[in-house]
Amino acid sequence: MATGDAGGRFATRAAQTGNQLTGRLAEAAGPARQWLAAALQQAGQVDRAVYAAIASVDTPALDRPVRRLSRAADKSRLWLGTAAVLAVAGGPAGRRAAARGLVAVGVTSALVNLGAKSVYARRRPDRAGAGVPDQRHVSMPLSTSFPSGHSASAFAFASAVGRELPALALGLNMLAGAVAYSRVHTGVHYPGDTIIGAIIGASTAQAVSGLLDRHVPALRARP
Repeated sequence: MATGDAGGRFATRAAQTGNQLTGRLAEAAGPARQWLAAALQQAGQVDRAVYAAIASVDTPALDRPVRRLSRAADKSRLWLGTAAVLAVAGGPAGRRAAARGLVAVGVTSALVNLGAKSVYARRRPDRAGAGVPDQRHVSMPLSTSFPSGHSASAFAFASAVGRELPALALGLNMLAGAVAYSRVHTGVHYPGDTIIGAIIGASTAQAVSGLLDRHVPALRARP
């Protein structure tokens, strides 16, 4: 099967699925809703085009390490391990940062999996139709695609720990970004899923950190 043909069929099927929601919005009266329907449709087209472009690029040197990174982040194992290192080697600040990060991940995971995923039941990408190479594949999750739970947890941890340990903020956010990208590279998420997941994770971490500062003195950030 030619990659271009596979990508074309994938794009057609994905567009038909995405147009179901925008079509219902467009049928509703009012220019605001019609504009929203058009904006969502066009954003969906961009989202699917970027996914298809990533799938079509041959990246043998990246496929194995990106796949391993994606698997390492399953069930937040990457962040649990990082938290353990911080708690053991980081002194009191490291223990506070680890606790903050894990609380943020827990709250964010509940918010995404019990709340956000039920708002818009977006189907997972058809990575076979898009031509995602087999060597990139990780297990396709059974949950809906939007938003990305891996991305949300990654940025929740990075944002919460960075608030306590600013010197680690850049490195952790870069790692979180790599995890988010890995979900697209391996074919299990559209780019838009990971972007929204990252926003949810970072925002939730800031809210959780603010509550911890006010109500849990033992975890209050030190200047």
